[in-house]
Amino acid sequence: MKVLALEKDLNKESGNPDLMVNEAERVYKLYKEGKIREIYFQKQHHTAVIVLEVQDISEARNIISSLPLVENKIIEFDLIELIPYNGLDRIFDKKKI
Repeated sequence: MKVLALEKDLNKESGNPDLMVNEAERVYKLYKEGKIREIYFQKQHHTAVIVLEVQDISEARNIISSLPLVENKIIEFDLIELIPYNGLDRIFDKKKI
């Protein structure tokens, strides 16, 4: 299952370069494990947008909770479960393809 994670800045400065390095290391490890499939910054707010590949929403919560910036309450994430788009069924079911 894919889960979209949208960062919310809690308006706290980390001010700790070691924390930022720890965050980068954790994200890289999760990326190498295939748990983080894609990661971006939203242009307008410069907040993270992460696509996770997980078994369920609970696993996504556990992964996001393991990020050092989340653990230290610098940021948090909204999680959105994604399912395959089936809107085209309205067209193709009628044509019996």
